Amino acid sequence: MKQTIGLVALVVADYDEAIRFYVDILGFSLIEDTLIKAQDKRWVMVAPPGSTESRLLLARAVGEEQTSRVGNQTGGRVFLFLQTDNFWRDFNTYKGRGVVFVRQPVEESYGTVAVFEDIYGNLWDLVQPTQ
Repeated sequence: MKQTIGLVALVVADYDEAIRFYVDILGFSLIEDTLIKAQDKRWVMVAPPGSTESRLLLARAVGEEQTSRVGNQTGGRVFLFLQTDNFWRDFNTYKGRGVVFVRQPVEESYGTVAVFEDIYGNLWDLVQPTQ
């Protein structure tokens, strides 16, 4: 048996500003952006470069309850873990593009890691695992 997590829904305030951040700032690929007219929403998928199985579904918040989750889907814990094959390349690129790192790089037993915020304040680990 083989199973994978294909999509993780990320609640966002606005499709286009989220696309700009994930595609233009983080360098993710825009996999799909399809209007679903009957539901007044879009199906927007992005993925980091080289990703073959996992993708983010950028899901626009609807209503007060969903809007309250934008930027804080995990109660302040790191939400997503972006693994890289070159930590310093990506760290320096992101810093140069204005990404806010809330925890500076450290060497841990499992790899090099720093924590950054996305456009809404969700926390991400940027991590290069130890071989």
